[in-house]
Amino acid sequence: MGNIVAIVGRPNVGKSTLFNRLTESRDAIVHETPGVTRDRHYGKCIWNGVEFSVIDTGGYVEGSEDVFEEEIRKQVVLAIEESDILLFLVDVNEGITETDKTVASMLRRGKKKVMVVVNKVDNNQKQYEADVFYKLGLGDLYKLSSMNGSGTGELLDDLVGSFTSTESEELPDLPRFTVVGRPNVGKSTLINSLMGEDRHIVTPVAGTTRDSIFTRYNKYNHDFFLVDTAGIRKKGKVTENVEFYSVMRSIRAIEYSDVSMLMIDAATGMESQDMAILDLIKKNNKGLVILVNKWDLVEKNTNSARDYEKNLLEKTAPFSDVPVIFISALNKVRIHKVIEKAMEVYENRKRKIPTSQLNEVMLKVIEDYQPPAIKGKYVKIKYVTQLPMHHPTFAFFCNYPQYVKDPYKRYLENKIREHYQFTGVPIQIYMRKK
Repeated sequence: MGNIVAIVGRPNVGKSTLFNRLTESRDAIVHETPGVTRDRHYGKCIWNGVEFSVIDTGGYVEGSEDVFEEEIRKQVVLAIEESDILLFLVDVNEGITETDKTVASMLRRGKKKVMVVVNKVDNNQKQYEADVFYKLGLGDLYKLSSMNGSGTGELLDDLVGSFTSTESEELPDLPRFTVVGRPNVGKSTLINSLMGEDRHIVTPVAGTTRDSIFTRYNKYNHDFFLVDTAGIRKKGKVTENVEFYSVMRSIRAIEYSDVSMLMIDAATGMESQDMAILDLIKKNNKGLVILVNKWDLVEKNTNSARDYEKNLLEKTAPFSDVPVIFISALNKVRIHKVIEKAMEVYENRKRKIPTSQLNEVMLKVIEDYQPPAIKGKYVKIKYVTQLPMHHPTFAFFCNYPQYVKDPYKRYLENKIREHYQFTGVPIQIYMRKK
């Protein structure tokens, strides 16, 4: 299960550079996903075959110098709460600053593993100068230059080596659903409404080492886990930086689940924070159902729901083959439809199309509309197959994969969606040299 690594430290020590270096170390597949806006704050890294998430806390600090202290403090608190390992980044050229000392003492009190990373160490002289950071009392130092990458291999080896496997083996293989969204949008109300009728059916599963709680729901012929992060229940200490907070809170819940139900408030609609969470769901290739909560409070006319849905899906485009359900968590309106839809999306995500059938359909589609020629080169797609992944991923084999651009991939994706039931699930399309 995903380990979460947060990079903390003062501004300008190179957090974003280190973040970029770690997340770029991933095979180039990252760049092939159409429509992924690579936001600066959250990414995936693969090292020695181990995948983990990286969060750059720096991207979220705004304000003048004097505001920094307070902001950094809040973020460190949240990073300690939400991540498994913290990379504390310091700058060899600046030595130990007051802010560094403050952060170090917070990290010593938090019970998480900390790795001190001394940045901008790019010659022998600086190797010696870096030793001053032993005074922080946080153990070994990793000396590197995130600019040119020297020293990052050693850091990554030890980082990946220190992950404890927290996969709870005893969990039965059931669908995992989670409800995500901004704070105070009604997530807990929905969970309580689903669970509330007879509490005894609900059993938090013992032995899950994380603060994510798997709650088993087994009634009305449905059997699945609701992944609920503790954060949904407890009001955190950090309320001001709501955006950073809700994204941090959502990451783990999304990574643990098969289908994420993104809840938005009917009155405010899709806001930037909801878009950030939607982006996480797409990046992790999870199923998606959008829940419009508090629909009972909205003024309606004959086409309200249809118009609302149309506007909503324009915002999620190009991923617009998504179920939208209008609910009231408080009054229990359509909450059972929520489960039915989540189940459908779960089945869609597992769907496998036989290769022969796929070729029969898709080669005709390609014949009807060929990829545009580039520099006088004609792309010939000869064969298509679905890759053995946890989510729908298709490889198209052709002579010039580099000439097939996103608009054509979107055309192929739309055709796959037309012929097969993949509603609510991101589809990945790769062009491969045959």
